[in-house]
Amino acid sequence: MDPYDSQQTNDYMQPEEDWDRDMLLDPAWEKQQRKTFTAWCNSHLRKAGTQIENIEEDFRDGLKLMLLLEVISGERLAKPERGKMRVHKISNVNKALDFIASKGVKLVSIGAEEIVDGNAKMTLGMIWTIILRFAIQDISVEETSAKEGLLLWCQRKTAPYKNVNIQNFHISWKDGLGFCALIHRHRPELIDYGKLRKDDPLTNLNTAFDVAEKYLDIPKMLDAEDIVGTARPDEKAIMTYVSSFYHAFSGAQKAETAANRICKVLAVNQENEQLMEDYEKLASDLLEWIRRTIPWLENRAPENTMQAMQQKLEDFRDYRRLHKPPKVQEKCQLEINFNTLQTKLRLSNRPAFMPSEGKMVSDINNAWGGLEQAEKGYEEWLLNEIRRLERLDHLAEKFRQKASIHESWTDGKETMLQQKDYETATLSEIKALLKKHEAFESDLAAHQDRVEQIAAIAQELNELDYYDSPSVNARCQKICDQWDNLGALTQKRREALERTEKLLETIDQLYLEYAKRAAPFNNWMEGAMEDLQDTFIVHTIEEIQGLTTAHEQFKATLPDADKERQAILGIHNEVSKIVQTYHVNMAGTNPYTIITPQEINGKWDHVRQLVPRRDQALMEEHTRQQQNERLRKQFGAQANVIGPWIQTKMEEIGRISIEMHGTLEDQLNHLRQYEKSIINYKPKIDQLEGDHQQIQEALIFDNKHTNYTMEHIRVGWEQLLTTIARTINEVENQILTRDAKGISQEQMNEFRASFNHFDRDHSGTLGPEEFKACLISLGYDIGNDAQGEAEFARIMSIVDPNRLGVVTFQAFIDFMSRETADTDTADQVMASFKILAGDKNYITLDELRRELPPDQAEYCIARMAPYSGPDAVPGALDYMSFSTALYGESDL
Repeated sequence: MDPYDSQQTNDYMQPEEDWDRDMLLDPAWEKQQRKTFTAWCNSHLRKAGTQIENIEEDFRDGLKLMLLLEVISGERLAKPERGKMRVHKISNVNKALDFIASKGVKLVSIGAEEIVDGNAKMTLGMIWTIILRFAIQDISVEETSAKEGLLLWCQRKTAPYKNVNIQNFHISWKDGLGFCALIHRHRPELIDYGKLRKDDPLTNLNTAFDVAEKYLDIPKMLDAEDIVGTARPDEKAIMTYVSSFYHAFSGAQKAETAANRICKVLAVNQENEQLMEDYEKLASDLLEWIRRTIPWLENRAPENTMQAMQQKLEDFRDYRRLHKPPKVQEKCQLEINFNTLQTKLRLSNRPAFMPSEGKMVSDINNAWGGLEQAEKGYEEWLLNEIRRLERLDHLAEKFRQKASIHESWTDGKETMLQQKDYETATLSEIKALLKKHEAFESDLAAHQDRVEQIAAIAQELNELDYYDSPSVNARCQKICDQWDNLGALTQKRREALERTEKLLETIDQLYLEYAKRAAPFNNWMEGAMEDLQDTFIVHTIEEIQGLTTAHEQFKATLPDADKERQAILGIHNEVSKIVQTYHVNMAGTNPYTIITPQEINGKWDHVRQLVPRRDQALMEEHTRQQQNERLRKQFGAQANVIGPWIQTKMEEIGRISIEMHGTLEDQLNHLRQYEKSIINYKPKIDQLEGDHQQIQEALIFDNKHTNYTMEHIRVGWEQLLTTIARTINEVENQILTRDAKGISQEQMNEFRASFNHFDRDHSGTLGPEEFKACLISLGYDIGNDAQGEAEFARIMSIVDPNRLGVVTFQAFIDFMSRETADTDTADQVMASFKILAGDKNYITLDELRRELPPDQAEYCIARMAPYSGPDAVPGALDYMSFSTALYGESDL
């Protein structure tokens, strides 16, 4: 069954038909459809040796329409009527329409009479229906069909191209890169895609269309200018064109797929054969290496010297480090190659690979297992032999090393433990000596293990009958005796240090307490002095009030601070009492601080002197801030009135400039009276300037009572004066234009009404499109064709000579007055000169001076070029070029 049954086709076609009726009203789209559909029909009709020129005329008799359907469907239609009468034509068209309907296509509002009558809309709709059914409907890509399938095909093919984004069949193709990408994807040799630029659509489109016509047999169905010059190209035309690319590339893709399949099969077979050969060779080499290596590992002949056994061990290490790893890799690679080969054979429907006898993976694994077993036994034997020879030499050397280290460590330790250095030490020095002694005790305990190890090694050497056992025993006994003496001296020194520490500890605690309390109190006094002398800069009442509050809080803390000062001094007095009572030899002053009682008392007196000075400074600043706040409120009250007043006046002037109340003279008088009222407001601006000067002199930088600054007021006032003056000047220019060109008040009102109507944003200017719409509303015939665009460009060069992209009302009035008023032209002036010259092509100096006033005659003589025609006489002047130059058509 056809996947596109009647119901499905109708559902798809219905929205297209509805859209047709709207779209074909656009002349640009209708032009694109005519060109595209004609080229598409001719691409098929040429197979039958014919073509059409006019799509609505050449299908009227139905003959070429039936021929077209036979070519694209490959089926024979009913025999056509050859008569020339209308009934014969209708019969032929009906046969064609019946054939289309038989293909499951519902024709909405398309009848044979409209085709015979040459109805362009219906004819184009019918051809689009044929294109949909026979060129687009059968396209299928990833379970999507027709329009969606074609769009998906385009997206898949152009996906690798970053600057191509196909989302539809209209604006996505305007830059031409989509067409070029389709060609480059299938035939990259035809287009140098890297040289294409997105901002050059005409070149891109022409390149794609020319290449498609020349190399792909796809006729040129559209002109690049039609696509670029249209805001939204016709979707049907683009779909028809793109479907031709789809059908052109579909056949080549099938052939490419077939060739790729053959190459793939042959490549797989060649690769499998190479893998088989590689496996056989690698297996043979590996088995041979294992056969040579195992006898070497099974040799257990012992050596008599340590050096010889170490050489054997070194050879074995070279084998493990240098010779075996590559073979392990070869074995692993062999298994990988075998498994890969079997998988590839299975996936390509080939029989499994059977290696030569004795070269199976299992055979290699068995041989490898024997190698590793021999290797393990050889290594154990080597190590045991070396251990046996090394043991005695190692024990003797170990005893000598440990004994030497211990004797070196104990040297001088007995003298150090018998010192009396603690008798004249301070508390900190006593604590340091105790910590040092504790460290020594820890070190002594740590060496206990070494002494025990020395004794154990000596014992083992004795058990093994070491030849030098007597000297080892004598040295071991000396070490043990010295160790016992060090233990007794260590305990005696600890007791002496602890007794001395208790004597000085009480004094030290008092020193420490004094230091802990004196330091923060000293820092507090220094911070207080810094704060009391610190200069402050405030800008508001709130800031000075905050400083005053903080100062009062500080003064409230002074009694508690005085109590702390007296407590600190009491600690120092207690230390002095203890020293005198126990006759302690104190070396130096308090080790924890350099702050003396005299220093504390001096800073305390200074703090008490600074407090009243701070009170006076804060009081003076509070008075100044009150005055500044008054100035802020005074300026803010005036600025909050003047600022909105200026904004209101600006808006009122804007409305006056675009409204039409009375004659231009009335508007001018109104504006001048308005200007006078604005100027009379100047004293208030001056008064505000005076307030602003006082604020600046008081160094006031912000004002919470207003959002307006003096700079805002100045700029607004200057803009207001400039705007009223410019508006008055515009009205005066309009009066001059009206009087000079003879334009009536009604015409001026009509021009202003049209201008205001299209000035959507009330900016006083028109953009190019707004200006064009305004001209059309006034009766100008500006078409959408090339001639209309050229005419509009000429008009824009007149009204916008500086190419700013906007048209002012004055420029609009000048243009309209020039177009409507009866003014002189270059031809009229030229004809007048010809009369003065007696119908000659030149004029003489005497004729100019005789016919014109002296100053005007001399003006012409100074600017006219000499006449160089065949009938020239001496002194002849060219009045024709002079007349042309007067009107800007040449250089004067």
